[in-house]
Amino acid sequence: MTERSSFCGQTRREFLWETGFGFTGTALAGMLAADGFFQHPAVAAELAAKGSPLAVKKPPLPTKVKSVIFLFMYGGVSQVDTFDPKPELTKRNGQVIPNVDQDPLFKVRNPGKLLASSRKFTNAGKCGLPVSDLYPHLAGQIDNLCVVRSMFADSFAHGGGLLQMNTGFLRQGYPCLGSWATYGLGSENQNLPGFVVMLDPRGGPIGGAPNWGNGFMPATYQGTQFRSSGSPIIDLQPPAGATREGQREQLDLLAALNGKHRQTHPGESELQARIETYELAFRMQQHAPDAVDLAQESAATQQLYGIDDPASAYFGKQCLMARRLVERGVRFIQVYSGGGHSDQNWDAHGNVNSNHELHCRETDKPMAGLIQDLKSRGLLDETLIVWTGEFGRTPTAQNGVGRDHSPRGFSAWLAGGGVKPGQAVGATDDFGFKAVDNVVHVHDFHATILHLMGLDHLLLTYFHSGRDMRLTDVSGRVVKEILA
Repeated sequence: MTERSSFCGQTRREFLWETGFGFTGTALAGMLAADGFFQHPAVAAELAAKGSPLAVKKPPLPTKVKSVIFLFMYGGVSQVDTFDPKPELTKRNGQVIPNVDQDPLFKVRNPGKLLASSRKFTNAGKCGLPVSDLYPHLAGQIDNLCVVRSMFADSFAHGGGLLQMNTGFLRQGYPCLGSWATYGLGSENQNLPGFVVMLDPRGGPIGGAPNWGNGFMPATYQGTQFRSSGSPIIDLQPPAGATREGQREQLDLLAALNGKHRQTHPGESELQARIETYELAFRMQQHAPDAVDLAQESAATQQLYGIDDPASAYFGKQCLMARRLVERGVRFIQVYSGGGHSDQNWDAHGNVNSNHELHCRETDKPMAGLIQDLKSRGLLDETLIVWTGEFGRTPTAQNGVGRDHSPRGFSAWLAGGGVKPGQAVGATDDFGFKAVDNVVHVHDFHATILHLMGLDHLLLTYFHSGRDMRLTDVSGRVVKEILA
């Protein structure tokens, strides 16, 4: 068959595009996108020149931030027991929450009576922001924090809430924040993953890997799970007797064979990612053990992170590992507190005090130590720390002394590069239930994080299913009050 069709003098590709009122063209667009046809020429040229999809890219907006440490409190932290005290809630303890009929979805969950917080709040630091007695160490770092009291999400369920906080969407199949960050900026260390995830020893969050998955992006941008002791990745070390020279020969042969297959299957991003994973794993055999070798840290530093306390040792090791990864140029590190179900995470249905006392003790000193350590090393200005859960908890009682899920209004905080510290942004109502002032939806939160990283959430797109997809979908605003 000749290259050109006799039909109207058009090429076959143009004929396919125009037939069927564009339906054929939609399929063609998907195939072209998989081939990289719609990638910006400058980005394509840069990656081709540097030979890696994780090659460093210059951020389009001014920023000092080089890395993000995302501290995820899986299960949902109670805002009224941590960063958002409510005198009116205390005053009306045991009463029915007003206007409950105005929120049918909340009413369906059979909210109990108002439950006052039994925590003691102090006005901490020079800024005087209130912090509860659950966070005595973090209170000492409050002048470095920007507390967002008016967070708002769309799901009462853990699965949807986790996915939305991680990917911007309530359903699976979309790239997470860490994937967008590495897609937009690459990574400064080609010997370690650009995106690292560390889970709680009690298990992972509901939904599992899609929370740190690449979605419709190439598999290169998915998160890589690290462990805080031993080999950072399972099966990273070669078998006994294997030499680096022998491994190199094997990888070269695999690359040649896979390269031939890739020429006939250019749209298989998984194959390209697998090739790059083999190469990265080979390099990591030398570099990753050093990155997670906490024995190199002084006893004073380990104590700063609470590693000397059995309660906080595991999360402390993860936070210290996060600092070591930041030093080595890893772009995005996500650390989970809480795993499994019920009181194994922050899901305080049974007893909010006993639940939060457990998890706050595990995380308080490590987080405060992380901020202090980064600041003392001159790294806080170029590191963005994000703290949040998938939603908050109700100001009403469940099971007498517990609290239910509440996405209507909850707290998060940020610290580090580009953040205006020592302030609270937004507010919930008198009971801490619903965000009412400067409401910050998850899309707004993501837009602001990307902005702090030097990325415009409106322009950071990936062509998929016939449209330019965004982390923030078709909404989102940068919350300027957060910015320094």
